[in-house]
Order: sequence, then structure tokens, then C-alpha cells
Amino acid sequence: MPIIKSAKKRVKVANKAAVRNSKTKRSLKGAVKAFSRALSATDKKEAGKALNKVQSELDKASKKGVMHKNKAARKKSQAAKKAQATVSVTKKAPAKKAAPKKTTTRKTPAKKPATKK
Repeated sequence: MPIIKSAKKRVKVANKAAVRNSKTKRSLKGAVKAFSRALSATDKKEAGKALNKVQSELDKASKKGVMHKNKAARKKSQAAKKAQATVSVTKKAPAKKAAPKKTTTRKTPAKKPATKK
């Protein structure tokens, strides 16, 4: 046990952070397990919901600093790939294409007069 007051505080703060981090990791593991169960059942709706949950938990973990952002992005990509390979995940209907914008001709601005010295 530390003797110095600041070291005692660091121990308390570190313990609180460890509890927070373990809670985030536990919820992430649960989401991943639920996702793998949903994939084995090949239920489209369940797999889609589980994929969304996994991606959400990965985002939270990376935001809180429990997991590096690149690792979280890699895991999200891998989960999406698994879902795509196993069950075709339902996607939103593509948005209608917008009509091409009309280009308006603009006059070029007049040159400014040279500054006097």
C-alpha cells in the first residue's frame, strides 16, 4: 500500500477505471457471443440486430479508450463480413438519385485596383 497521499489517490482512481473498463469489456463480449449465436441460427432479423449491437459496443469501447479505434474498426469490418457471408443482412433501400444540379454561370469578380504606396 502506498504511503504518499497522491499515490493513494492514484490507486483509488485506477481501481475505478478498472471497474469501468471491465464493465465495457463484459458488455462487448456478451454482444459478440449473441452475434455468433444469431449467425449460427441464421435468423436474418436477429443477426442484423446483433450486428448493430456489436458495432455499437465496439464504438463505445473505442470511445472510452478500452480498445484502440483501429482495432474497433477492424472488428466491426470482420463482423459485417461474417454477417454478409452467413446471412444476407437486410439493408435500407437506396435513396433516390438527386436530379443533376444546374450549373449557373458566374461572372468573374473584377480585379481590385493596385494599392497606392
